[in-house]
Amino acid sequence: MTTDPPAVTLGIDFGTLSGRVLVVSVDDGAELGSAVHEYAHGVVDRELPRGVPLPPDWALQIPQDWRDVLRLAVPRALADADVTPEQVVGIATDFTACTVLPTTWDGTPLCELPEYRDRPHAHPKLWRHHAAQPEADLIVERALRSGQPWLARYGGRISSEWQYAKALQVLREDPGVYAAADRWIEAADWIVWQLTGAESRNPCTAGYKGIHQDGRYPGEAFLAGLHPDFTGFTAKLEHPLTPLGAPAGRLTPRAAALTGLREGTVVAVGNVDAHVTCAAAQALDPGRMLAIMGTSTCHILNSDVLAEVPGMCGVVRDGVVPGLWGYEAGQSGVGDILAWAVRNAVPDEYAAEARSRGMDVHELLTERASAQPVGAHGLLALDWHSGNRSVLVDHHLSGLVLGLTLDTRPEDVYRALIEATAFGTRTIVEAFETAGVPVTDFTAAGGLLRNRFLMQVYSDVLNRPVHVLASTQGPALGAAIHAAVAAGAHPDIRTASAAMGRRQENAYTPDPARSAAYDRLYAEYRALHDHFGRGGSDVMHRLRALRSAALAAHPTT
Repeated sequence: MTTDPPAVTLGIDFGTLSGRVLVVSVDDGAELGSAVHEYAHGVVDRELPRGVPLPPDWALQIPQDWRDVLRLAVPRALADADVTPEQVVGIATDFTACTVLPTTWDGTPLCELPEYRDRPHAHPKLWRHHAAQPEADLIVERALRSGQPWLARYGGRISSEWQYAKALQVLREDPGVYAAADRWIEAADWIVWQLTGAESRNPCTAGYKGIHQDGRYPGEAFLAGLHPDFTGFTAKLEHPLTPLGAPAGRLTPRAAALTGLREGTVVAVGNVDAHVTCAAAQALDPGRMLAIMGTSTCHILNSDVLAEVPGMCGVVRDGVVPGLWGYEAGQSGVGDILAWAVRNAVPDEYAAEARSRGMDVHELLTERASAQPVGAHGLLALDWHSGNRSVLVDHHLSGLVLGLTLDTRPEDVYRALIEATAFGTRTIVEAFETAGVPVTDFTAAGGLLRNRFLMQVYSDVLNRPVHVLASTQGPALGAAIHAAVAAGAHPDIRTASAAMGRRQENAYTPDPARSAAYDRLYAEYRALHDHFGRGGSDVMHRLRALRSAALAAHPTT
């Protein structure tokens, strides 16, 4: 007796530095195979491929790197899973957001046209492109002045990472590129366009990154107040929104040839990496906060309560799962900050010891840091090396380490930075609860789960258990779950999540003594947080302005 081979879906996760493809059984979520493709160009933050220099705070990407994930990683993942294209009933993608790009009417990126390839604004702006802070500040100032009702849905602030701020920067600095952009589109939707041959838009990026609330974008009168030529910007965005988990279309012959999949395979609507992970972590019910912890951290929380939470990144009806309000907050730098410390604050002998012991420098620093009692390093840090996304929403803030002495060691700084990121998360949790949005439990996902000491610090700082996603491929698994819904293998996202998702309950629990010690440190953190972030001192902004002026005067420095 023979049985049919199991049906599978593909989840394709486009991250900051690489793309990952995961092959998943639609029955139980078993992960059958995977492949990773590192982007050839990575993050373009110093100069374009042909040598055009970039100003500070820029971060771009190259669209061909994303296509190469489809071309190279999809066939490798199928081979790794030992499945055939005929077994694949659906595929879904997720992307970093807000990664956004200007294109022509047919979806051709402007940076791929010869006349625009050396113009920085023609390239996709990665989520961590923070050079549009002046535009974000202007949007907030004019929204407050004109009483825009949508501003409260974003915690009273608009981020420089989002669609409108980045587009306004293009208009102000390169009007020619702005005029040539027929479409201004999230990479999450653009990659689906490449697969199906037809433009589609998803409600997640539209709501959280595109100021789409209650069925509409900001009005033309408001946009005209930002810049006379910005009045018609929304026309570059307008398109019907397809519900999450629904089909966006089917694989075209061209995309089938590119990926090695069957023509006509169902393609789900695009989604954001953090939000799609909620399905993988079974964190869809009200009150279950999910923190996706990697280079940055994104906090997602579903609720049946609509409230104004100061500094949240947004609240969108049906933004994560139908029927609930999906809240987002986040920290712009977490793993990035620890990587910075290893690159710049570790002497050679640490690297030599790590090599001799068969470990990397992060592991060595963690080992030494974990041996300390709470507070023994005498340090306190602010985790703003990449600005503050929540709750201050100011990407021109900067990092700080207080308490340095001649006895301070690299592991002291490393531990203080870990603690600072945990304090930042606690600040976000408290902002939600103070606003009347309960956080009943806390689940973590992402690459930083590898550092068990870091996760224990979070449990101690939050003084609550931390559950973890029982998969190293959270976004890709979440995308595969959405693909199963789009293909009709499960009736809805909640059902598919229950069948295919997984999490480990109470993976970390707080130690009462450490939690009490962290309460005292956290009080000092909040004092620094409010002093430098809420107007006690504007020195961080002044230093950034001085840096920008110096670099402008000496562009080759």
